Amino acid sequence: MSIFSNNIRFLRGKRSLSQQSVATELVISRVRYSKYENGVSEPPIELLVKISKYFHVSIDLLVSVDIRKYPMEEMLKLPDNRIVLPVAVDHLGNDTIEIIPQKASMGYLEGYSDVGYIESLQRIALPFLTNGKYRAFPADGDSMPPFRNGSYIVGKYVEGISELKPGKTYVFITLNDGITYKRFKEIKGNTVCVSADNSFYEPYDIPFNEIVEIWQYASGIFPEDFEPGDYESYNFKEMFRELKQDIKDLDRKVSGRRKS
Repeated sequence: MSIFSNNIRFLRGKRSLSQQSVATELVISRVRYSKYENGVSEPPIELLVKISKYFHVSIDLLVSVDIRKYPMEEMLKLPDNRIVLPVAVDHLGNDTIEIIPQKASMGYLEGYSDVGYIESLQRIALPFLTNGKYRAFPADGDSMPPFRNGSYIVGKYVEGISELKPGKTYVFITLNDGITYKRFKEIKGNTVCVSADNSFYEPYDIPFNEIVEIWQYASGIFPEDFEPGDYESYNFKEMFRELKQDIKDLDRKVSGRRKS
C-alpha cells in the first residue's frame, strides 16, 4: 500500500462513497479504481489530476502526506500546493511554534516542504501569540540590531506578497539568501525592495520568483542580554558607510570638473 492508495481510500470513506460511485465520476471502471486503492497500480498523470479535483485535495498532499494523521480542515494550504502543518498544542492547550535550528538553518530550504522535517523540529509555546501560524527563525549577522547571533525571530506566516506592509519587518525565505530578516520598503515591478535597520547596508530588491516564504515579525527571543557595548560595532560600520558616501561625493565632483 502507498501513501496515495491509503489517502484515496480514506477520502472515499469519509464521504461514505462506494468504489463504483467514485469510478463513475472519474469515468473509469470500478476494477481499475480498486487497483489504485489497493496499491496494485498507479494512475496516469491526467487521471491523477481528475482524482485531485474530485476530492478537492492537491496532488502534492495526495502522494506525499498521510492525511489520515492531519485533519484537512485544520491544515493551512499554501499557494503552491504545500502545507504548513496543523497548529499543534502543548499539554496546557497553548499553540506551539517550530524552532529552526541555528546550525542547520540552511537546511530549511530543503526541508520547509517536508512534513517529516517540520515534525522533527523542537517546539515552544508563547500563549500571547494566537490567530495564525508562527515559526521561530535564527538571527544571523548584524544587519538588524538589536538581534544578534543566538537570538530568534518569531514570525507569523504571510500568505501573499500583497499582504506586505511598508515599514514592517519580515523574515524572507529566499532561494539565494536562505533566511533573511529585513524591513519591507515597496514593491518595484516584479521585485520586493527591502532594507536592513543597520544603515551600513544598502536596500536591495528580491525577485518574486526567489521568494519561498514570508513571515511577519511577531516577537523576539534573546538568549543573552544585548550589552550597550554591542552598538559600538554598528557605530564603527556607520563611520565606514559615511566614508563610503564621502568618496562617492568626491568622485562626482572630480568627474564634473573633468567634463567642464
